[in-house]
Amino acid sequence: MARHDEERAKRLAAALRENLKRRKAQAREGVEGLRPEPVKKDAAEQEPSSRT
Repeated sequence: MARHDEERAKRLAAALRENLKRRKAQAREGVEGLRPEPVKKDAAEQEPSSRT
C-alpha cells in the first residue's frame, strides 16, 4: 500500500513541475488572461499633485 502512495506522490510532483514550467513559459510570452491589466484611476481618484 505504501508503495502505491509513493508512486502517486512522485507522479503528482512531476505533473506539478510540468504545470509550473508551462505556466512560467506562458507568463513570459505574455499570454492574455495571465497578467491582469493595471487599474486606471479616474481624475477624481488621482492623488493631488504638489502645487507650490
